[in-house]
Amino acid sequence: MRIPNIPPPIIRIANGTFYRHQPGTVSTGHTHAHSHPNPALFKGLSFELPSRSETPHNWAIAGPSLSGKTTFLHILRGQHLCFPPTARSFPYLSTDQVSHRLKSPALAIQYVGFDANGEGGLGPAASAYLSARYESRREITDFSLRDFLLGNMQLNPSKLPGDEGVDSKLFERVVVDLRLESLLDLPVSFLSNGQGRRARIARALLTNPEVLLLDEPFMGLDPPTVAGLSPLLHSLAQKASPRLVLSARPQDPLPEWITHLVYLRTDSQVGVMGDKETVLDGLRKYVRRVQNGGPEDEALPVHALGEMGRVLTKDGIVGESLGEEFSISIAHGVVEKPVADRVLGEPLVEMQGCRVKYGDKVALGNWTEERDGKPIGGLYWTVRRGERWGVFGPNGSGKTTIVSLLCSDHPQTYSLPIKLFGRSRLPEPGSGQRPLTYWDIQSRVGHSSPEIHQHMPRNLTVRQVLESAWADTFRSKPNLDDVAKEQVEATLKWFEQELNPAFAKLPSPESSSAVSVGWASDYMFGELSFSAQRILLFLRAIVKHPDIVVLDEAFSGMDDAVRDKCMLFLASGEEKMYASGSGSRPRTRSAVIPSPAAESGKVKVKGLSDQQALICISHIKEEVPDCVREWLCLPEANTGKPARFGRLDGPLRTDSRRWAEIWGL
Repeated sequence: MRIPNIPPPIIRIANGTFYRHQPGTVSTGHTHAHSHPNPALFKGLSFELPSRSETPHNWAIAGPSLSGKTTFLHILRGQHLCFPPTARSFPYLSTDQVSHRLKSPALAIQYVGFDANGEGGLGPAASAYLSARYESRREITDFSLRDFLLGNMQLNPSKLPGDEGVDSKLFERVVVDLRLESLLDLPVSFLSNGQGRRARIARALLTNPEVLLLDEPFMGLDPPTVAGLSPLLHSLAQKASPRLVLSARPQDPLPEWITHLVYLRTDSQVGVMGDKETVLDGLRKYVRRVQNGGPEDEALPVHALGEMGRVLTKDGIVGESLGEEFSISIAHGVVEKPVADRVLGEPLVEMQGCRVKYGDKVALGNWTEERDGKPIGGLYWTVRRGERWGVFGPNGSGKTTIVSLLCSDHPQTYSLPIKLFGRSRLPEPGSGQRPLTYWDIQSRVGHSSPEIHQHMPRNLTVRQVLESAWADTFRSKPNLDDVAKEQVEATLKWFEQELNPAFAKLPSPESSSAVSVGWASDYMFGELSFSAQRILLFLRAIVKHPDIVVLDEAFSGMDDAVRDKCMLFLASGEEKMYASGSGSRPRTRSAVIPSPAAESGKVKVKGLSDQQALICISHIKEEVPDCVREWLCLPEANTGKPARFGRLDGPLRTDSRRWAEIWGL
C-alpha cells in the first residue's frame, strides 16, 4: 500500500520550554538593580501547525489578561529562547515547495499585532507627533496608503531579483473587502485607529506569507468592518493561503471557521488544547464542577470564562456564552442616579456647526439638516458637567477627530466654532478674557486613546506614566502636591496585581499590600503587557479627576474581569470593591461591597463626580460604562446623513436593544 507523501508541518514544537531572557541572568533597572521575573513559559509545550491536511486546522489562542496570548504567537514565529533549542523547528520551510524568499521564519510567518510597540506599524509617519495626522502639510516621508500596501516605503524603492510585487487581483480584492478604496491616496498618518488596523491586516495579506498570526484582529473595529473581515479571513483559511492563527480574549466571539483552540492559564501555561468543540466541552464541565462547589484552579479562573463560547457568523453573533449557561453573574455594582435627579452644570464643550476639511475631503460634519426651519451644516453638540456621553460610529466617521478637537490637538480648533470651558481658542473682542491656551485644556482633560498609547514613551517607568497626568508633556516634570502623591500611591496599590509583572512571585496579596510600590519605579511602560499598558493609560486619564474624561477605546485589549475592575474604579474609586476582597480580581463578580479604605475613612481616589463629564468611544457595548446615558452616533463618512442623538434608559451592556437603536440596526 502506497503511503501518501504528506509534507512536514510548517511549525513543530516538541516538548519545548521558553524563556524571555537567558535563565539565571539578572536585569538591571534604571533606578536600582533588581531581578526581573523570568518564569518558564509554556513548559513542555507541544504544538504542530500542518502545512497541508485533509481537514482544516484554523487555530485560535484564547485566554485572559496576562495569560501570554501575544507571547504564544511570538513563539510560533521563532521569538523567545527555546529549551532545548531543537524542540522548535520549521521543517516545511526547508522543502522545495517554499520559495527562496520565504525560507526564513521571520518572512514566512507574518505577525500583525496592535500593541503600539512599532512592529507592523504604518511606517515613518507612525512616530510623528500627536497632531501631525491632522495637518495638511505633506512631508517627503508621508507615504500614501497605496504605497504602504504595495511596500513602497522607501525614497528610492527598488526590487530584488525574483520579487514580483503584489498580485493586482489580490490587491483589488483585499482593498475592497477591507473597505480601503477611498483611502488609498491619503497619507497613512491621516488614518484613524480602525482604518490603520485594517491597513496593517491588508499589508500582511498582500505579502503572501505561509502563516499569518493575527493578535486580536477584531479589536477596535466597528461591527460592519468585522462583518466584512471575518468572511475574508475565512476564504483565506479555506485555501490555506496563508494558514491563519489568531488570538482572542475569552469574551470575544470566535469566528465560525475556527477549528482548533488553545486556552491559556494566567501563569502562561497551556490550560487545554485541541479540537475547538472538545476544548469548549471540557471548559463547560470545569465550570459546572466549580459552580457545584468543586475546587477552582487559581490559574484558570471561572469568571474569565463567563462570556466565552459565542460564535461570530456571517449573520452576526450567535450562541450562548458560558455565563448565560451557568449563571456566572457580572455586576458593576453602582446604581446610577435617574436622569431627572442628576445635577448638570455649565457647558464644558460647545460645538456650533463644526466641519473639518482637508482640502476637498470632509472628515467630520459633511451634512446639512434643518433646525427651526433653517438649514444648518456641521456638528452641533454640547457637553455639560455631569453628563455621561457615548460617541459611536463606523471607523473613519470622525470619532477620533472629535477627540482631537476636544483635546486641542487639532490645528483647526483655532478656526472652528468651538468653545471649551466657555472660552474660545482665539481672542474674543470685548470679552475681557484671554484666549484659552493648549496647556489650559490639557490640564483639564484626561485622555486615553490608541493615539496616546502609540506616542507614550516606552522608557518611562510605570510611576512616571501615571504621574505625567500632572505634567505638561509626557516627559516634563509633573507638578505634584501631597494630595496628588497620595492618589498616585493609592492607585498603584489598588492595581498592583495588574500592573506589577512580579506580582505572581509575591507570597500572598496580603503581603504585597503592606509594602511600598517601589516596583512602579523598576518597570518601564514598554515592559508591561498590552493589557497592563491599557490599564495604566486608563488610570492616567482619570487619576487627577479632570473636568472632562475622554476614554477612546480605553478598555480594548482587557479581558472582562480586568475591564470590570476598571469600570468599578471609574465609578467609585477606592470606595467599592468586589466581595472577593482587596482590589484584586474577584472569584465571582456578583457582589460589590464597601472597601476597607472606605470603612476606615482613608479613601484617596474617588470615582466620577457630578462636576465631571465623561465621553466614551467604543465599538463594543460591554466596554461602555454603565453610567453612559447620552449618545451621539456619527454617520458613515461622506454619506450626507446627519449625526443622530439619543438618550438611554439604562446601561448598554445589559440590553442589546439599546445597542441596536444606536447603530440603527
